[in-house]
Amino acid sequence: MATGTRAAALGGFTAVHAMANTDPVADTAGVVEQVHRLGRDAGHCDVFPVGAVTVGLRGERLAELGAMADSAARVRVFSDDGHCVSDPLLMRRALEYVKAFDGVIAQHAQDPRLTEGAQMNEGELSGRLGLAGWPAVAEEAIIARDCLLTAHVGSRLHVCHVSTAGSVEIVRDAKRKGWNVTAEACPHHLLLTDDLAATYDPVYKVNPPLRSTADVEALRQGLADGTIDVVATDHAPHPHEDKDYEWAAAAFGMLGLETALSIVQHTMVDTGLLDWAGVAERMSAAPARIGRLTDHGRPIEVGAPRQRGALRPVGHAGRRPRHVGQPEPQHPVRRPQAPRPGGRDLPARASDGPRRCPDLIR
Repeated sequence: MATGTRAAALGGFTAVHAMANTDPVADTAGVVEQVHRLGRDAGHCDVFPVGAVTVGLRGERLAELGAMADSAARVRVFSDDGHCVSDPLLMRRALEYVKAFDGVIAQHAQDPRLTEGAQMNEGELSGRLGLAGWPAVAEEAIIARDCLLTAHVGSRLHVCHVSTAGSVEIVRDAKRKGWNVTAEACPHHLLLTDDLAATYDPVYKVNPPLRSTADVEALRQGLADGTIDVVATDHAPHPHEDKDYEWAAAAFGMLGLETALSIVQHTMVDTGLLDWAGVAERMSAAPARIGRLTDHGRPIEVGAPRQRGALRPVGHAGRRPRHVGQPEPQHPVRRPQAPRPGGRDLPARASDGPRRCPDLIR
């Protein structure tokens, strides 16, 4: 908790949602209250626990959703992230249950049968490299099903780490129909493509996998037009002994907290797809609304809670991100200093005037 919240503060975040795939799994009121307390004691940023949808993330029976919602942690977001709630009946029951307290189910969209042993995006390159392919339809089929279930029961669905152009279109269609569906994209999926798997460098092994150039462009356009509501880091650090292996044996995941804002600047602001107000909306205001956090994501107002940071982005001549998994000096935004003890102002360094810094991620 101490290192995770310090990384969040270093990246300019004043609050995070901590996912449930911990040890022990955050599937009871006692565990989410402990996560909430440990985050408060660490003091670097606010920590809001995400509760598991199913007991032990096993997808067999619902966890204590109501008890977690009523706990001191006041959980409103539930996810088996890292695992898909693949049983449609169980997913329906979860969506129905959280309606009672205005909760939301955040789905890790990955059909487990279609991705058994999968290692990278399915395509010509996966065949050439001899790595088992991860088809786009494995994500898209779950999203389509869950959008229909959400409309059927009148609940709220949030789609985690959207990675394909087809997924963007499904979410766009659901929003067009007025269904209560939100979605997120990760910084690495906005920046990197599956051709990096040819290096066999396991830092590029993530779940869901890096996709094609067309998918990256669709994600950027979806984020720009509001189809994708949120940028979420999917921050997944691993010890060297789990990541420094050959590709097939290495763990999925890469860092994200410290580099997220620089990547969003590079891919969305510098390209003219978003202005800084749009960045604040997608990295602060929208996540707070989805998570029902009243003290975050608010505009700067007299008397309002002070949850903000200052950012001076470097100009277009700044050096570009090269290696997202391990922060390098080539990032276009210098990393903010850690906050002072007891403070919530995160001073940054560089060149362009103060900006609203994001204050919530997943």
